[in-house]
Amino acid sequence: MNSFFNNPQAKKEVEKLYQNKLDELPINYEFLKVETSFGNTHIILTGQKGKPPLILLHGSNGCAPIAIEALISLCDDYSVYAIDVVGQPNLSAETRPSMKDHSYGQWMFEILTRLNIWDAVLVGISFGGFISWKTLVLDERHISKAFLIVPAGIVDGNPLKTLWKVFLPMKLYKWRKQAKYVHHFLEELFTERDEFAIAFLSKVFLHFKMDFSPIPVIKKEEAQKIQTPIHIIAADEDLLFPGAKMLKRAKEIFPSSGEVLLLNNSKHVPGQKGNEEIVDFIKNHAK
Repeated sequence: MNSFFNNPQAKKEVEKLYQNKLDELPINYEFLKVETSFGNTHIILTGQKGKPPLILLHGSNGCAPIAIEALISLCDDYSVYAIDVVGQPNLSAETRPSMKDHSYGQWMFEILTRLNIWDAVLVGISFGGFISWKTLVLDERHISKAFLIVPAGIVDGNPLKTLWKVFLPMKLYKWRKQAKYVHHFLEELFTERDEFAIAFLSKVFLHFKMDFSPIPVIKKEEAQKIQTPIHIIAADEDLLFPGAKMLKRAKEIFPSSGEVLLLNNSKHVPGQKGNEEIVDFIKNHAK
């Protein structure tokens, strides 16, 4: 099978960054591997054994350790299953389910059933939010509550701004290999400077085949099927998925829409203060 990495050395370097980030985190963990029809899925199991299960899904061009670090205090109250999304630069299979049908929901269904997880809290970040609503539309029986953090597929931002401020710097970095373009990208999407993101994305942008396919926006009739309580967390300065616009549409289309949170002075990737607000919000509303 062809790799999404353009050479084996680049893949090893990304995997080393992954492991270094994981080893920096003050957690105990173990690795799980789940075979699915979309390939093997790598999962980090951390948190408190015997506590309620929490499923954690990272965003596009990311990996599970990034999501754990952002919301690390959730490990105090849950048994956390941080999943490496297939087809992303991490330790899961290099396959990409279709975004146009229920494939991502089916992938999650297979993971949850094979691990025998029930009554789980589902937390999806950005592209992980897209996977979360796909999961709920297909089969929501394993999930008790869902928290979608700056989720993809609810609303879109201004396409011209996104092209100019996000995709162009990625392309220019790939062509010219000048670090300033990675910094331009991060400044538009990250609330605070993130050294790991600089190192990780510098490798990913150059050596990993990213998926630039448009992410489908959920239809109202799909959203109407979901009965699981959904809590949306949005950011007021989010270029990709504008916060106020997102919360307005979520209230209109989700019959099970619960309390929401709008992060102030936050871009698409929240800073430490925003992450602390998110953790408190989840803990207060997941009971």
